[in-house]
Amino acid sequence: MKPASSIQVIDRAASLLDAIARAGGEASLKVLAADSGLHPSTAFRILGSLIANSYVERSPTGNYRLGIRLLQLAAKVGTHLDVRREAPPIMEWLRNEIGETVNLTLRDRDEVVYVERFTPSRMMRVEQVVGSRAPLHVTAVGKLLLGVEGEAGVRAYAERTRLPSYTRNTLAEVESLVREVREATARGWALDDEEAEMGVGCIGVLIRDNNGHAVAGLSISAPIDRRREEWIPLVVEAGRRISARLGHAPEGG
Repeated sequence: MKPASSIQVIDRAASLLDAIARAGGEASLKVLAADSGLHPSTAFRILGSLIANSYVERSPTGNYRLGIRLLQLAAKVGTHLDVRREAPPIMEWLRNEIGETVNLTLRDRDEVVYVERFTPSRMMRVEQVVGSRAPLHVTAVGKLLLGVEGEAGVRAYAERTRLPSYTRNTLAEVESLVREVREATARGWALDDEEAEMGVGCIGVLIRDNNGHAVAGLSISAPIDRRREEWIPLVVEAGRRISARLGHAPEGG
């Protein structure tokens, strides 16, 4: 039984995608309508919408088959699973080298999500809760993720979010954020100078896959009075090692 809050057209689209999969990846309208329990005209309309969005496509024989968009989404899920498998040994190494909290983050729309962490044994430390979120503009990794989209992307983000302030150091003016993102992108690492939380400083880098796409972020979080510039090469190296495990080869490397 579907939950009471389900949306009928989404349920029907999902049933058609499931029916295509059960049929081995390709089937006729008649087969899909019968399998999903939908009237052929209803199935035809929904399949047309799925085709328009590349979730389904027509085969040369006129049958319906799963579309390229599903493959693209599956590739992204696979990459994220790969990151979470490959990152921990390097994160542990970095934690041991600097003695501070190491975080792995993924982007979800206009936020970063903390999906893994390694914490030091010391009592005074920064705790980033797995599953917690933060806006892109207040985090080191978030600034680099914005940089991937270029200046137009930064300005669009600012327009959408209005750049809420979390501390007196938050970059709440678009020109300041554009400048900071440009500089961070050019050097390959970014800082959070008490912009999300007073007393906490971060250093962040991007993790890239075999196609060069930014798929995650790696950062260290520490009390601001303990953060050291000499950690930057270590964080950069850790990001490079994880990226290498995903098949990324820097240009000229």
